[in-house]
Amino acid sequence: MSTLIAIAYDDVATAQTVREKLLDLQTRRLITLEDAVVVERRLDGKVKLHQARSMTGAGAAGGALWGGMIGLLFLMPFVGAAVGAGVGALAGSTVDSGGDDNFMRQIGEELTPGKAALFILVVSSTPEKVLPEVTPYGGHIITTNLSNEAEENLREAVEAGAAKR
Repeated sequence: MSTLIAIAYDDVATAQTVREKLLDLQTRRLITLEDAVVVERRLDGKVKLHQARSMTGAGAAGGALWGGMIGLLFLMPFVGAAVGAGVGALAGSTVDSGGDDNFMRQIGEELTPGKAALFILVVSSTPEKVLPEVTPYGGHIITTNLSNEAEENLREAVEAGAAKR
């Protein structure tokens, strides 16, 4: 099962930099990503998806999955429909987990105009080697499907990295 992690950043450039860092770490076999997408809330309030380069050859399916999920999160089903049909198991498990209202509220609060978030699906990783590479960029953990203890450890690492900036 993949781990979903959503991290908010002050701007799209930082979110994209972290995504590129993670893709580099993947080439070094320190992390295995199923997918990664940057979601930008533009100053006019519109939401834009920045897809990563294809990581598994499932480009169109990934676009449909993320488009549907982000469309549901931002209550814009036409965005999801425009990107592709079907939300898939990830969106279903995230949105239908019983905490959907809280999840959507968190996303809305963190992703104000001008900000961005990085959504990643992690298959596996070596946290002790990955975290030092990405925590210097700061960010704010919006949500994960990690255990409470693992999520708290991740939050502490990201906040410590942000404090050093």
